[in-house]
Amino acid sequence: MNAIMLDTIRECFEGVIPAVLGTADLAGMPNASYLSQVQYMDRDHVALSYQFFNKTRANILANPHARLTVVNPYTGAQYSLALQYLRTETSGQLFESMKAKLAGLASHTGMTGVFKLLGSDVFRVNEIICVDGDVAPPPPPARNMLAALRLCSERLLACRDLAQLFDETMACLHEKLGISHAMLLLHDPQAACLYTVASHGYEQSGVGSEIPLGQGVIGVAAREGTAIRISHMTAEYSYSRAIRQQAEGTGLAHALQTEIPYPGLAESRSQLAVPIQGCERLIGVLYVESPQDLRFTYDDEDALVTLCGQLAMAMHIMQNVPVPEPEPEPAAMPDVQGAPLAVRHFPDNDSVFFGDDYMIKGVAGAVLWAMLQDFVAHGKTAFSNRELRLDQRVRLPDVSDNLEARLVLLARRLCEREAPVRIEKTGRGHFRLCVQRPLQLTQA
Repeated sequence: MNAIMLDTIRECFEGVIPAVLGTADLAGMPNASYLSQVQYMDRDHVALSYQFFNKTRANILANPHARLTVVNPYTGAQYSLALQYLRTETSGQLFESMKAKLAGLASHTGMTGVFKLLGSDVFRVNEIICVDGDVAPPPPPARNMLAALRLCSERLLACRDLAQLFDETMACLHEKLGISHAMLLLHDPQAACLYTVASHGYEQSGVGSEIPLGQGVIGVAAREGTAIRISHMTAEYSYSRAIRQQAEGTGLAHALQTEIPYPGLAESRSQLAVPIQGCERLIGVLYVESPQDLRFTYDDEDALVTLCGQLAMAMHIMQNVPVPEPEPEPAAMPDVQGAPLAVRHFPDNDSVFFGDDYMIKGVAGAVLWAMLQDFVAHGKTAFSNRELRLDQRVRLPDVSDNLEARLVLLARRLCEREAPVRIEKTGRGHFRLCVQRPLQLTQA
């Protein structure tokens, strides 16, 4: 009989049916207790939630050998796992991932404030036995994840620039993986936040909205560099409107002026945030969510982690490997007409306003302001990424400036706001500023 491998029974660890942990003290007195959470780590290890210092905990510390019974929620098959306690982790990737999942479980069961993760107990799995009994046939999978991932990979490989890469990523998630709500955020190391560059499935795109590192499931996944998956709604890991309400209560008008609404679901019952990492640095986060409980599985997590690896590689190549292209011929611009548009720039955070309408801030705001200055002073409309990188007014960071991604963000934000100023790509590393009204620039 073939040995049962731990990675083939991962659906038993989703928490649908509570696991039972059996332990014994040094005198051999047994004790059984229900367990809130079992986390699959790899083919040889699981982690169990440590929440209370009770009889189970005392037994584990005295006698490291235990038995864990888990049940497949789809077939009813039961498995008995022989465990050996190794260590307890109280911080880091594993701890933060289990802490987030436990928060969702606590909210779902009405135990918020009671369920509190004290640590993640790591065990080696020495043996897995299938308990005899009647089982139901497993349901057919909703899709072949490996085949879907292959199709996604082929489409991403065909992308020629970041804008196309972002759009294809959103389309693939929806069309090939059946994910209806998603967003892509990139890391701004200077501001210690993530900013949205693409989304799918929301009434408002939220392009330009920001999330601080460590805030909600997205910010925690970014800060810890690990995928975090939550199967039930939890306020603790939601990016709520509480931030805006707090700012209103304290009169922080400037913070309100430059807030772009976050596009997330009002009631997100399942969440999965996967960091995009490459060359030992954080590039961004791919975030998906659903109004359904238990929407995302270990297989979904595996697929998105793999997809994010390809995204990281594609973004690195597009932004760092030069592809020579001839400089485009300048095109005739439409006549600038109509009432003058007042454009204000605030140097403290490089925010730019068209009239009273907030457009953008940060590096993207500095880029826009520099181009508008050149247009008004010299009539300049053709720009290149290379000259912007050398422009002292833009003040790009020395490492991983993500200029191309910020230009994509800026172009989408201007288009979304139906601004009389647009950016049009004219070639790899070249673009054109299209201005439809006279501009009056003011430095605030």
